[in-house]
Amino acid sequence: MPRAADLGIKVGILPSGPTASIIDVCGVGVGHATVWRDEPPPPAGRGIARTGVTVVDAGGNLFRSPVPAGGAVLNGAGECTGFIGISEWGITETPVFLTSTMQVGRVYDAACELLMAEEPAIGSETVVIPVVAECDDSFLSDARRMQVTEEDVAVALRAARNSIGGPAPPEGAVGAGTGMTCFEFKGGIGTASRVTPSGHTVGVLLLSNFGRRERLTVDGIPVGRLLPREQPPQPPPPAGSCIVVVVTDAPIDAAACARLARRAGLGLARTGSTASHGSGEIFLALATGLRGRPAAGGHGRPPGGLGARPSGGGEPPPTRIEARDLDQFFAAVVEVTEEAVLNSMLAAPTVTGREGNTSPGLPAGQVRQLLRTAGHA
Repeated sequence: MPRAADLGIKVGILPSGPTASIIDVCGVGVGHATVWRDEPPPPAGRGIARTGVTVVDAGGNLFRSPVPAGGAVLNGAGECTGFIGISEWGITETPVFLTSTMQVGRVYDAACELLMAEEPAIGSETVVIPVVAECDDSFLSDARRMQVTEEDVAVALRAARNSIGGPAPPEGAVGAGTGMTCFEFKGGIGTASRVTPSGHTVGVLLLSNFGRRERLTVDGIPVGRLLPREQPPQPPPPAGSCIVVVVTDAPIDAAACARLARRAGLGLARTGSTASHGSGEIFLALATGLRGRPAAGGHGRPPGGLGARPSGGGEPPPTRIEARDLDQFFAAVVEVTEEAVLNSMLAAPTVTGREGNTSPGLPAGQVRQLLRTAGHA
């Protein structure tokens, strides 16, 4: 399946990293577990499942050496566990787990079990709050059944740990993106990267599940209005949401991460998002260039805080990037978010789910022709 760059779409002016994905940020891994089944409803079976789990791992031991983090909310009809802790302490101690709305509890429980197995201090000396964010895939997947298992979460986490330094992760209808719909076409997982003038990398991975067809905009062209409808309109899917995870290798602090996260909304707007009343646009940004000690206070650990990334051999700590120098990172976040939405749609085939509901794949050939006609590709 093509990506935006394959259609000649050049979003913004900054260059992409080698894989044009979040994997270009050194140490970052992405893993998926896709849950796809066609069974009769209970008690004979488990119903129709088009769902899954995706994990974004910032690398290293996040419990022992957390990374600066910040978040932003454009419209809050959604959930992200751990968001309040990130806002308070400015760090994250766990990978980011993505799934569907009704599976958050299962993924949270499984994440706790898996992280405790890795780190004996969790649950004995202190606790952690795994970061689990969601979008609603009930248009295609039977949300009345608990479709995700602990093993699915384990598969996604292992895959994330094993993917570091590898190729770009799969996109579209995979992992948490399996049942998502974007601009009434098939959506799901999308990713992109940019290299800033300072030489740092900014990557994004998002879960696209929002928007109305008539608002879809590709490289400034109103593609959603120009594409012919090949089938009669279906009842539209729910209002939808979008989770955006930004990661950079730059040495920036939590306040800067929150400012980066906020810029993801501009990237969504460029694709046609209006952040509707029933949607949940929740954005997180992590920075691996600075690391801290474990979090402080009520969880029973000694006071921590963000500091220089642990270095060996007497290496000096990296110089923290000042607020006045963040413009290049803001621009990168806007560009990668816009491109990742397009990639999430272009990578996804037509998917039919529960009750025959169908999210058609975005027709790449027709999109390419519309862009060529407009002189954009």
